[in-house]
Amino acid sequence: MKKILNILLGVLMAITAVLLVYAIATGGSDAAISVNLIWGYFLVVFAVAAAIFCAIFGMIQNPAGIKGTILSLGLIIVIVGVAYFISAGHTVQIPDLANNDVFGHGETVLTETSIIVTYVAMVAAFVTAVVTEIWGAFK
Repeated sequence: MKKILNILLGVLMAITAVLLVYAIATGGSDAAISVNLIWGYFLVVFAVAAAIFCAIFGMIQNPAGIKGTILSLGLIIVIVGVAYFISAGHTVQIPDLANNDVFGHGETVLTETSIIVTYVAMVAAFVTAVVTEIWGAFK
């Protein structure tokens, strides 16, 4: 199974590299940007589906881990909820240059919520990496 996953990772990385070279070679044409955006969306959907599948598969194999999974899911829901309520309380006007107007409140709330959740995820990943290294040094 590990060999199959390594081959899949290599294929995904190769496709990404080819699309990057294509975008650079065409000077950032609209077609190259569109293809790269679609590929990025595919990778995000694939990552979410893989995470959900692995979580369900892990719960089936180890029912004792259900408590941790439910706790993690609850934490994610709380983080997204708090980010949404913070964003909904702001009145940010983002210019829509294509229409010579500003984006509506719904779009700005969604954007700001996504940014806040991304910041929280980055900080959590950094703190986890540092704590893991420190913990490993003391073992």
